[in-house]
Amino acid sequence: MREKYLLHCPGCGRPFPDRYTLDCPSGCDALLRTVYRERRLILQDLPGIFRYASWLPVEGRLRIDAGPVSYTSIGLARELGLPDLTITFSGYWPERGGRMETCSFKELEAQPTVLRLREKGAGVLQISSAGNTGRAFCQASALTGAPVVVVVPASAADRLWTTVPSPNVCLVTVDGDYSDSIAFGREVCSLPGIVPEGGAKNVARRDGMGTVMLDGTLFAGRLPDAYFQAVGSGTGAIAAWEAAERLIADGRFGSRLPELHLSQNLPFVPMVRAWEAGRRTIVAEDMPDAEASIARVSADVLTNRHPPWGVRGGVRDALAASGGRVYAVTNGAARSAGRLFADTEEIGLDPAAAVAVASLIRAVEEGLIGPDEHILLNVTGGGYQRAAEDLDRYPVEPSLRVRAGEAFAGDLRDAVRGWLAEREVAVRA
Repeated sequence: MREKYLLHCPGCGRPFPDRYTLDCPSGCDALLRTVYRERRLILQDLPGIFRYASWLPVEGRLRIDAGPVSYTSIGLARELGLPDLTITFSGYWPERGGRMETCSFKELEAQPTVLRLREKGAGVLQISSAGNTGRAFCQASALTGAPVVVVVPASAADRLWTTVPSPNVCLVTVDGDYSDSIAFGREVCSLPGIVPEGGAKNVARRDGMGTVMLDGTLFAGRLPDAYFQAVGSGTGAIAAWEAAERLIADGRFGSRLPELHLSQNLPFVPMVRAWEAGRRTIVAEDMPDAEASIARVSADVLTNRHPPWGVRGGVRDALAASGGRVYAVTNGAARSAGRLFADTEEIGLDPAAAVAVASLIRAVEEGLIGPDEHILLNVTGGGYQRAAEDLDRYPVEPSLRVRAGEAFAGDLRDAVRGWLAEREVAVRA
């Protein structure tokens, strides 16, 4: 292979070069994968995520010092009786080397995605988000100048801030939930010049998040026996599975896939219900009273109604391949877990990360993992209070406000077209 990597479709087996490709050219219902020329992970003398550039689908790098940080837990490990617990933290915690200023592991997705589009395609990225992903892409835009269109629920607008000004963000707020934002974002992509970032279909997003597994494994010197993460779309879980398979092929870190222990926040737990029912598709009964259920969760970033569940290479396949488990976590259990983590590890958590900690506690209580196992806990966000103390914050002001179900036409379409025209030079670059 001459290229650094090729894309591979697990459906038809076809390899092909990357053109910011999101779907199999043959139409397979499968998530494309990257196949890298380097089968052994070669670390680069670079900061942040680009330490793992040999397994990222980009040629260059960004000058951003933000990546996952792994360490051996003392306090939480002692509390839970897990002497071999590695925590991989993605957030702001300067004493540990955590430099993700938006406090979320979504920065791991945003950095390589912005760079991949610059190298392989052309246009302006469109991102739909429940909050954390949108903030990460706003930050990437602020640091690189890349123009982005971000669509979020109006209730999440206050989560959209950056640590430097972000003049190239078009923020659209939707009077609805995350699914309404996804629907409107899809319509925005009908404008020439706007490119969907692709969600789980984007190999840059998945391989960026996969650096959590890489970092935790390299820190410990071996693959974990069990991996814990809270999931909304489940893209991070797919990324962990794919990264683990690459590490097995590397040959230096073990030969067994880690069990994936994935958690969702009650009462909105469609993947938990589908897995327990043995279904390859998520159906309406997996999301009873969806709107009301979404309104009641403490971690609303985990409320994706259309996760990549049954697609080939999706979350269900990752769980099946790893012999994994799923957990439905109450708000009360998540809050209690968040307090325990803050007391024992001395850093505050994102609500979604607290859900993951709650599932770890439950796995210990139910004897699903034991003290002889090596555990990797993916803390997907935290350090908000520290970041507020140390860093400037610039709110991203909405450019447009729309109603759920409102058509992308007339003045709305003209407004986004005008915003694009103002950034024509940036788009061409």
